[in-house]
Amino acid sequence: MAHGAQTELNHLIQLRHSAGDLRLFARSKATSQLAGDVRTSFRGRGLDFDEIRQYQDGDDIRAIDWRVTARTGTAHTKLYQEERERPVLVVIDQRVSMAFGSQCCFKSVQAAEAASLLCWAALAQNDRVGGFVFNDHEHHDIRPARSKSSVLQLLSAVNQFNHGQRDAMRRADFIANDDKINEAIIELRRIAKPGTAIFIISDFIGLSEEGIKQLHLLKKHCDINALFISDPMERELPGSGISQFTDGRERHSFNLASHQLTTRFSEQFNSRWQQLRQAMNNHGIGTIPVGTEDEAIDILRHHYRSAARNKSRASAQTRQRNRQVGRFA
Repeated sequence: MAHGAQTELNHLIQLRHSAGDLRLFARSKATSQLAGDVRTSFRGRGLDFDEIRQYQDGDDIRAIDWRVTARTGTAHTKLYQEERERPVLVVIDQRVSMAFGSQCCFKSVQAAEAASLLCWAALAQNDRVGGFVFNDHEHHDIRPARSKSSVLQLLSAVNQFNHGQRDAMRRADFIANDDKINEAIIELRRIAKPGTAIFIISDFIGLSEEGIKQLHLLKKHCDINALFISDPMERELPGSGISQFTDGRERHSFNLASHQLTTRFSEQFNSRWQQLRQAMNNHGIGTIPVGTEDEAIDILRHHYRSAARNKSRASAQTRQRNRQVGRFA
Protein backbone atom coordinates (compact mmCIF):
# COMPACT_ATOMS: atom_id res chain seq x y z
CA MET A 1 0.00 0.00 0.00
CA ALA A 2 1.18 3.52 -0.80
CA HIS A 3 2.30 5.49 2.24
CA GLY A 4 3.86 8.78 3.20
CA ALA A 5 3.96 12.32 1.85
CA GLN A 6 6.62 11.64 -0.78
CA THR A 7 7.45 8.89 -3.22
CA GLU A 8 10.26 6.38 -2.78
CA LEU A 9 11.88 5.42 -6.07
CA ASN A 10 12.99 1.98 -4.86
CA HIS A 11 9.39 1.17 -3.87
CA LEU A 12 8.08 2.23 -7.27
CA ILE A 13 10.62 -0.06 -8.91
CA GLN A 14 9.78 -2.99 -6.62
CA LEU A 15 6.13 -2.78 -7.65
CA ARG A 16 7.06 -4.64 -10.85
CA HIS A 17 6.64 -7.87 -8.86
CA SER A 18 3.06 -7.01 -7.89
CA ALA A 19 2.12 -5.90 -11.42
CA GLY A 20 3.19 -9.14 -13.09
CA ASP A 21 -0.28 -10.68 -13.08
CA LEU A 22 -2.19 -7.48 -13.89
CA ARG A 23 -3.84 -7.80 -17.31
CA LEU A 24 -4.80 -4.54 -18.98
CA PHE A 25 -6.79 -3.64 -22.06
CA ALA A 26 -9.69 -6.05 -21.59
CA ARG A 27 -12.11 -3.30 -22.58
CA SER A 28 -10.74 -2.28 -25.96
CA LYS A 29 -8.60 -3.15 -28.93
CA ALA A 30 -5.46 -1.55 -30.29
CA THR A 31 -5.53 0.55 -33.45
CA SER A 32 -1.83 1.19 -34.04
CA GLN A 33 -0.47 0.42 -37.50
CA LEU A 34 2.53 -1.45 -36.10
CA ALA A 35 2.45 -5.24 -35.88
CA GLY A 36 2.46 -6.64 -32.38
CA ASP A 37 0.84 -8.97 -29.87
CA VAL A 38 -2.51 -7.23 -29.22
CA ARG A 39 -5.77 -8.26 -30.88
CA THR A 40 -7.35 -5.32 -32.70
CA SER A 41 -10.42 -4.24 -34.60
CA PHE A 42 -8.45 -4.59 -37.84
CA ARG A 43 -9.49 -7.59 -39.93
CA GLY A 44 -7.27 -9.40 -42.37
CA ARG A 45 -4.62 -12.11 -42.41
CA GLY A 46 -4.48 -12.66 -38.66
CA LEU A 47 -4.54 -15.86 -36.62
CA ASP A 48 -7.83 -15.61 -34.70
CA PHE A 49 -11.03 -16.34 -36.62
CA ASP A 50 -13.56 -13.51 -36.39
CA GLU A 51 -16.50 -14.12 -38.75
CA ILE A 52 -17.74 -15.26 -42.17
CA ARG A 53 -19.47 -12.79 -44.46
CA GLN A 54 -20.27 -12.39 -48.14
CA TYR A 55 -17.33 -11.62 -50.38
CA GLN A 56 -16.74 -7.91 -51.02
CA ASP A 57 -14.59 -6.16 -53.61
CA GLY A 58 -11.03 -5.99 -52.36
CA ASP A 59 -11.22 -9.09 -50.15
CA ASP A 60 -8.30 -11.49 -50.34
CA ILE A 61 -9.39 -14.44 -52.49
CA ARG A 62 -7.20 -16.70 -50.34
CA ALA A 63 -9.66 -16.16 -47.50
CA ILE A 64 -12.71 -17.42 -49.41
CA ASP A 65 -14.54 -20.18 -47.54
CA TRP A 66 -15.26 -22.62 -50.38
CA ARG A 67 -17.55 -24.88 -48.36
CA VAL A 68 -19.91 -22.07 -47.39
CA THR A 69 -19.64 -20.69 -50.93
CA ALA A 70 -20.62 -24.08 -52.38
CA ARG A 71 -23.61 -24.46 -50.02
CA THR A 72 -24.98 -20.98 -50.60
CA GLY A 73 -24.00 -20.34 -54.21
CA THR A 74 -22.56 -16.98 -53.10
CA ALA A 75 -18.90 -16.26 -52.38
CA HIS A 76 -18.18 -15.95 -48.64
CA THR A 77 -14.95 -14.82 -46.98
CA LYS A 78 -13.39 -15.74 -43.64
CA LEU A 79 -12.19 -12.78 -41.60
CA TYR A 80 -9.53 -12.94 -38.92
CA GLN A 81 -8.39 -10.62 -36.14
CA GLU A 82 -5.07 -9.03 -37.02
CA GLU A 83 -2.47 -8.20 -34.41
CA ARG A 84 -1.21 -4.69 -33.73
CA GLU A 85 1.23 -3.18 -31.29
CA ARG A 86 -0.21 -0.94 -28.57
CA PRO A 87 1.90 1.99 -27.33
CA VAL A 88 1.06 2.93 -23.73
CA LEU A 89 1.27 6.45 -22.34
CA VAL A 90 0.81 6.95 -18.59
CA VAL A 91 0.02 10.53 -17.54
CA ILE A 92 0.76 11.45 -13.91
CA ASP A 93 -0.47 14.61 -12.18
CA GLN A 94 2.00 15.98 -9.61
CA ARG A 95 0.51 19.44 -9.07
CA VAL A 96 0.24 21.01 -5.62
CA SER A 97 -3.44 20.00 -5.45
CA MET A 98 -2.18 16.39 -5.36
CA ALA A 99 0.07 17.12 -2.34
CA PHE A 100 -2.67 16.28 0.13
CA GLY A 101 -3.59 13.27 2.21
CA SER A 102 -5.21 12.55 5.55
CA GLN A 103 -4.58 8.85 6.12
CA CYS A 104 -2.11 6.57 4.38
CA CYS A 105 -0.47 8.82 1.80
CA PHE A 106 -0.72 11.94 -0.33
CA LYS A 107 -2.72 11.79 -3.54
CA SER A 108 0.50 12.43 -5.46
CA VAL A 109 2.07 9.31 -3.93
CA GLN A 110 -0.95 7.14 -4.74
CA ALA A 111 -0.88 8.47 -8.32
CA ALA A 112 2.80 7.54 -8.61
CA GLU A 113 2.14 4.02 -7.31
CA ALA A 114 -0.78 3.47 -9.70
CA ALA A 115 1.37 4.74 -12.57
CA SER A 116 4.16 2.35 -11.65
CA LEU A 117 1.78 -0.63 -11.60
CA LEU A 118 0.34 0.28 -15.00
CA CYS A 119 3.80 0.75 -16.53
CA TRP A 120 5.17 -2.56 -15.28
CA ALA A 121 1.98 -4.40 -16.28
CA ALA A 122 2.10 -2.96 -19.80
CA LEU A 123 5.79 -3.82 -20.18
CA ALA A 124 5.08 -7.39 -19.01
CA GLN A 125 2.57 -7.63 -21.87
CA ASN A 126 5.33 -6.62 -24.28
CA ASP A 127 3.85 -3.17 -24.99
CA ARG A 128 5.86 -0.03 -25.61
CA VAL A 129 5.64 2.15 -22.50
CA GLY A 130 6.10 5.89 -22.13
CA GLY A 131 4.74 8.64 -19.95
CA PHE A 132 3.92 12.27 -19.31
CA VAL A 133 4.37 13.81 -15.86
CA PHE A 134 3.39 17.38 -15.05
CA ASN A 135 3.15 19.80 -12.15
CA ASP A 136 1.78 23.34 -11.92
CA HIS A 137 4.29 24.91 -14.28
CA GLU A 138 6.19 22.30 -16.30
CA HIS A 139 6.01 18.83 -17.77
CA HIS A 140 8.28 16.06 -18.95
CA ASP A 141 7.45 13.36 -21.47
CA ILE A 142 9.10 10.06 -22.30
CA ARG A 143 8.24 8.51 -25.64
CA PRO A 144 7.00 4.89 -25.56
CA ALA A 145 9.64 2.18 -25.87
CA ARG A 146 9.64 -1.53 -25.18
CA SER A 147 12.36 -1.48 -22.55
CA LYS A 148 12.79 -1.45 -18.81
CA SER A 149 14.88 1.72 -19.12
CA SER A 150 11.89 3.71 -20.43
CA VAL A 151 9.86 2.72 -17.35
CA LEU A 152 12.77 3.58 -15.05
CA GLN A 153 13.15 6.98 -16.74
CA LEU A 154 9.47 7.71 -16.20
CA LEU A 155 9.49 6.61 -12.56
CA SER A 156 12.60 8.69 -11.94
CA ALA A 157 10.88 11.74 -13.46
CA VAL A 158 7.78 11.15 -11.31
CA ASN A 159 9.97 10.88 -8.22
CA GLN A 160 11.77 14.13 -9.06
CA PHE A 161 8.53 16.02 -9.69
CA ASN A 162 7.06 14.63 -6.48
CA HIS A 163 10.00 15.70 -4.34
CA GLY A 164 9.97 19.10 -6.02
CA GLN A 165 6.45 19.82 -4.76
CA ARG A 166 7.58 20.80 -1.26
CA ASP A 167 10.34 23.09 -2.53
CA ALA A 168 7.93 24.77 -4.94
CA MET A 169 5.36 25.44 -2.24
CA ARG A 170 7.98 27.05 -0.02
CA ARG A 171 8.81 29.72 -2.62
CA ALA A 172 7.20 33.05 -1.88
CA ASP A 173 6.36 33.62 -5.56
CA PHE A 174 4.77 30.19 -6.10
CA ILE A 175 1.29 30.23 -7.62
CA ALA A 176 -0.80 27.08 -8.09
CA ASN A 177 -1.99 26.55 -11.65
CA ASP A 178 -5.23 24.54 -11.81
CA ASP A 179 -5.40 25.11 -15.58
CA LYS A 180 -2.20 23.09 -16.11
CA ILE A 181 -4.22 19.90 -16.52
CA ASN A 182 -5.95 21.38 -19.58
CA GLU A 183 -2.60 22.45 -21.01
CA ALA A 184 -1.27 18.93 -20.42
CA ILE A 185 -4.16 17.37 -22.35
CA ILE A 186 -3.53 19.73 -25.29
CA GLU A 187 0.13 18.65 -25.25
CA LEU A 188 -0.98 15.01 -25.19
CA ARG A 189 -2.78 15.50 -28.49
CA ARG A 190 0.55 16.52 -29.99
CA ILE A 191 2.65 13.61 -28.78
CA ALA A 192 0.17 10.67 -28.63
CA LYS A 193 0.21 8.55 -31.78
CA PRO A 194 -3.02 6.98 -33.10
CA GLY A 195 -3.74 3.73 -31.30
CA THR A 196 -2.02 4.74 -28.08
CA ALA A 197 -3.54 3.53 -24.80
CA ILE A 198 -3.54 6.52 -22.45
CA PHE A 199 -3.98 6.36 -18.68
CA ILE A 200 -4.54 9.75 -17.01
CA ILE A 201 -3.98 9.69 -13.22
CA SER A 202 -5.15 12.86 -11.48
CA ASP A 203 -7.61 14.49 -9.10
CA PHE A 204 -8.82 16.41 -12.18
CA ILE A 205 -9.14 19.66 -10.23
CA GLY A 206 -9.34 22.47 -12.78
CA LEU A 207 -10.46 20.30 -15.70
CA SER A 208 -12.50 22.67 -17.86
CA GLU A 209 -14.96 22.33 -20.73
CA GLU A 210 -12.05 22.98 -23.08
CA GLY A 211 -10.11 20.17 -21.44
CA ILE A 212 -13.08 17.82 -21.93
CA LYS A 213 -13.26 18.89 -25.57
CA GLN A 214 -9.58 18.10 -26.05
CA LEU A 215 -10.10 14.68 -24.46
CA HIS A 216 -12.96 14.06 -26.89
CA LEU A 217 -10.69 14.87 -29.85
CA LEU A 218 -7.93 12.67 -28.40
CA LYS A 219 -10.38 9.81 -27.85
CA LYS A 220 -11.09 9.64 -31.60
CA HIS A 221 -7.67 8.09 -32.18
CA CYS A 222 -6.61 6.76 -28.78
CA ASP A 223 -7.95 4.55 -25.99
CA ILE A 224 -8.25 6.64 -22.80
CA ASN A 225 -8.76 5.55 -19.20
CA ALA A 226 -8.93 7.95 -16.25
CA LEU A 227 -7.91 7.17 -12.67
CA PHE A 228 -9.58 9.62 -10.31
CA ILE A 229 -7.49 10.06 -7.16
CA SER A 230 -9.17 11.35 -3.99
CA ASP A 231 -8.71 11.41 -0.23
CA PRO A 232 -11.29 10.52 2.47
CA MET A 233 -11.11 14.05 3.90
CA GLU A 234 -12.11 15.43 0.51
CA ARG A 235 -15.18 13.25 0.53
CA GLU A 236 -16.23 13.83 4.14
CA LEU A 237 -15.01 16.15 6.87
CA PRO A 238 -13.70 14.28 9.94
CA GLY A 239 -14.40 14.69 13.62
CA SER A 240 -16.49 17.37 15.26
CA GLY A 241 -16.12 20.68 17.07
CA ILE A 242 -13.71 23.46 16.12
CA SER A 243 -10.83 22.35 13.89
CA GLN A 244 -8.06 24.29 12.22
CA PHE A 245 -6.76 23.70 8.71
CA THR A 246 -3.84 25.21 6.86
CA ASP A 247 -2.51 25.24 3.31
CA GLY A 248 1.00 25.94 4.58
CA ARG A 249 0.54 29.70 4.44
CA GLU A 250 -2.82 30.56 5.98
CA ARG A 251 -4.71 28.97 8.86
CA HIS A 252 -8.51 28.81 9.12
CA SER A 253 -10.90 27.48 11.77
CA PHE A 254 -14.10 25.57 11.00
CA ASN A 255 -16.91 24.32 13.19
CA LEU A 256 -17.21 20.68 12.12
CA ALA A 257 -20.18 20.22 14.44
CA SER A 258 -22.21 22.17 11.88
CA HIS A 259 -24.34 19.64 10.02
CA GLN A 260 -24.97 22.18 7.27
CA LEU A 261 -21.23 22.66 6.70
CA THR A 262 -20.34 18.96 6.61
CA THR A 263 -23.32 18.09 4.40
CA ARG A 264 -22.56 20.85 1.93
CA PHE A 265 -18.90 19.82 1.85
CA SER A 266 -19.76 16.20 0.97
CA GLU A 267 -22.36 17.27 -1.57
CA GLN A 268 -19.85 19.47 -3.37
CA PHE A 269 -17.39 16.62 -3.70
CA ASN A 270 -20.04 14.15 -4.85
CA SER A 271 -21.30 16.66 -7.40
CA ARG A 272 -17.79 17.16 -8.81
CA TRP A 273 -17.23 13.39 -8.99
CA GLN A 274 -20.56 12.72 -10.70
CA GLN A 275 -20.02 15.52 -13.20
CA LEU A 276 -16.53 14.24 -14.01
CA ARG A 277 -17.70 10.65 -14.43
CA GLN A 278 -20.65 11.70 -16.61
CA ALA A 279 -18.45 13.92 -18.78
CA MET A 280 -15.98 11.05 -19.25
CA ASN A 281 -18.72 8.51 -19.97
CA ASN A 282 -20.23 10.80 -22.58
CA HIS A 283 -17.01 10.45 -24.56
CA GLY A 284 -16.48 6.74 -23.92
CA ILE A 285 -13.75 7.23 -21.34
CA GLY A 286 -13.75 4.83 -18.41
CA THR A 287 -13.13 6.32 -14.95
CA ILE A 288 -11.65 4.32 -12.07
CA PRO A 289 -11.90 5.90 -8.58
CA VAL A 290 -8.87 5.30 -6.35
CA GLY A 291 -8.65 6.64 -2.79
CA THR A 292 -5.48 7.31 -0.86
CA GLU A 293 -6.67 4.68 1.63
CA ASP A 294 -7.00 2.03 -1.11
CA GLU A 295 -4.58 -0.65 -2.24
CA ALA A 296 -4.07 0.45 -5.85
CA ILE A 297 -3.18 -3.02 -7.14
CA ASP A 298 -6.43 -4.45 -5.72
CA ILE A 299 -8.49 -1.72 -7.40
CA LEU A 300 -6.82 -2.33 -10.77
CA ARG A 301 -7.05 -6.12 -10.52
CA HIS A 302 -10.75 -5.96 -9.69
CA HIS A 303 -11.47 -3.52 -12.50
CA TYR A 304 -9.66 -5.40 -15.24
CA ARG A 305 -10.74 -8.82 -14.03
CA SER A 306 -14.37 -7.69 -14.34
CA ALA A 307 -13.62 -6.22 -17.74
CA ALA A 308 -12.00 -9.47 -18.88
CA ARG A 309 -15.08 -11.45 -17.83
CA ASN A 310 -17.34 -9.10 -19.77
CA LYS A 311 -15.13 -9.34 -22.82
CA SER A 312 -14.97 -13.13 -22.60
CA ARG A 313 -18.76 -13.32 -22.40
CA ALA A 314 -19.14 -11.02 -25.41
CA SER A 315 -16.55 -12.99 -27.40
CA ALA A 316 -18.37 -16.26 -26.69
CA GLN A 317 -21.61 -14.76 -27.98
CA THR A 318 -19.83 -13.49 -31.10
CA ARG A 319 -18.29 -16.90 -31.79
CA GLN A 320 -21.70 -18.54 -31.41
CA ARG A 321 -23.21 -16.15 -33.94
CA ASN A 322 -20.33 -16.75 -36.34
CA ARG A 323 -20.80 -20.53 -36.12
CA GLN A 324 -24.46 -20.10 -36.91
CA VAL A 325 -23.63 -17.97 -39.93
CA GLY A 326 -21.21 -20.62 -41.17
CA ARG A 327 -23.74 -23.42 -40.63
CA PHE A 328 -26.87 -21.85 -42.06
CA ALA A 329 -25.61 -19.27 -44.56
